[in-house]
Amino acid sequence: MTVYIDPPNWPGHGRMWSHMISDTSFEELHAMAAAIGAPSYAFDGDHYDIPSYRYADAVAAGAVEVGSKELVRLLTAAGLRRPKRRPARLPEGG
Repeated sequence: MTVYIDPPNWPGHGRMWSHMISDTSFEELHAMAAAIGAPSYAFDGDHYDIPSYRYADAVAAGAVEVGSKELVRLLTAAGLRRPKRRPARLPEGG
């Protein structure tokens, strides 16, 4: 049972972000997020978006640092990867 985090390499909303995942369950992931003070709205389907200023908190709480490609591989191998949401398409002609 491990929680993983990638480096804060993702820009958005004027800051850099990391992704935090579990290789076991969403319950484990939610518990870690609560432990570091991440709000529930930071959960994005199969990971938490973690701002760079909370990165050290996550690592200090036990999150293992991995690269972004490894993070996706671990999430997929755990069977917890959820497809990215896509906007609804309008029917043809309408």
